[in-house]
Amino acid sequence: MKKMYNSPMLTLITLLCLGGALLFPTMMLCFTYPLSKKWALFWSNYITNHTSRVFFAILKTYRNFDFIGDKNDVKKLPPQFTVISNHQSLIDIVVYLKYFYPDRIVRFVAKDTLNKVPMVGKMLRSQGHCMIPRKGGAGIAMKSIEKFGYRVLERNQNPLIFPEGTRSRDGKLGSFYSAGFRRLEETVKLPVVVCALDGGWQLSRLTDVLKNLYKGAYKVKILKVYDAPATKEDEKKIIEEAPGLIQAQLDLWRSE
Repeated sequence: MKKMYNSPMLTLITLLCLGGALLFPTMMLCFTYPLSKKWALFWSNYITNHTSRVFFAILKTYRNFDFIGDKNDVKKLPPQFTVISNHQSLIDIVVYLKYFYPDRIVRFVAKDTLNKVPMVGKMLRSQGHCMIPRKGGAGIAMKSIEKFGYRVLERNQNPLIFPEGTRSRDGKLGSFYSAGFRRLEETVKLPVVVCALDGGWQLSRLTDVLKNLYKGAYKVKILKVYDAPATKEDEKKIIEEAPGLIQAQLDLWRSE
């Protein structure tokens, strides 16, 4: 069975189907982005809410690669919250949008280097995510996060930040940095949801998508919900405990 899923024919079919699913909405987003904010937002939402489902349906059909996330856990969350999570792939963004939608709307803290990725950069900007300038130093980055915090509060959205600051291409959990999270939380003053995900590192390159994904999965799980931190000590406790919670879940998933 594994040999069948890795056959050259299915590899080609998978590639063609993924390209076909992404091509039209990506072209429409790139076309409308400089002309109309309304239509750029429409196509951005189409990609994250519709195309993402098609993307995983293709992987499920032709690579037996699944998406696993209990949406009932989302329904139990507070009305508004901050999410912190590990980070493995650009697809993490679409996965979390898919996981929380339609019960909650999440918006990300990301680097503006993603502007170089035609679909991703335009999608993030049109949806109102935080795009931190690569140049300008820590002061500019903190101001960007603060503005973003006020924006998500006003729009009743939920901010999500990856404290590792970069993607883990081998699936190993990196160090968590506290500055961005603390500035965000001091601005929004929301409960904090710790989430773990796994499987994204297997999709970080096109060749990874087409190899060795038989019976694999993109997994997402809510691990703990903290009350809104009242002090800097509360913030420190959360950012120190979160990596241990996430690593324990990664170990559990990988031992199954």
